[in-house]
Amino acid sequence: MADPKLEVLTPQNCQLIFIDQQPQMAFGVQSIDRQMLKNNVVALAKAARLFKILTTITAVETESFSGYTYPELLDVFPDHKLLERTSMNSWDDKKVRDALKGHNRNKVVVSGLWTEVCNNSFALCAMLEGGYEIYMVADASGGTSKEAHDYAMQRMIQAGVIPVTWQQVMLEWQRDWARRETYDAVMTIVREHSGAYGMGVDYAYTMVHKTPQRTSKLHEMLAPVPA
Repeated sequence: MADPKLEVLTPQNCQLIFIDQQPQMAFGVQSIDRQMLKNNVVALAKAARLFKILTTITAVETESFSGYTYPELLDVFPDHKLLERTSMNSWDDKKVRDALKGHNRNKVVVSGLWTEVCNNSFALCAMLEGGYEIYMVADASGGTSKEAHDYAMQRMIQAGVIPVTWQQVMLEWQRDWARRETYDAVMTIVREHSGAYGMGVDYAYTMVHKTPQRTSKLHEMLAPVPA
């Protein structure tokens, strides 16, 4: 029998869960630059919306401790209900288990805080008790130290979790640049969120393909004055 972990991710075979992407949780993150973390989370969310990935958003102790989920993330999914919890382990909350089961996708892509607590416990329990395959988005998750994040990732990998990055996931969903129905939108996400790759795309579009600049308004350019 073929190993299902050898299957690439597709919009048809996976679902996504965001766990505790909240400000108080982000304050404790030391394993990745926090602005980069938010950038990567929002980029993953935009990719999920583009490819119509079934998505769950869960939060813990919103009003008593953790604060509201990033507005940039919520605005990507304006009609989604948030699954509020008291438990550190999302798997312990029946609403979360029911949401995952209802999506009927065995591959679960995970982005959450913190790697060593909420992500780790969810991943292990979802595999053991739910039989799910877990794909942990390492650069859209964060721990309270680099060691906490790295060793939690190692523990999960040893248990069978597959480590991925947000851009890897998006491009796996795209798979073929001939899929024109999503090509332009993927390039938009890349230009907005992918750093040097996005800068390169902007350069190629304007300088090689001679497309208009991406600014909302064309700025007047004054000619140079020789010294």
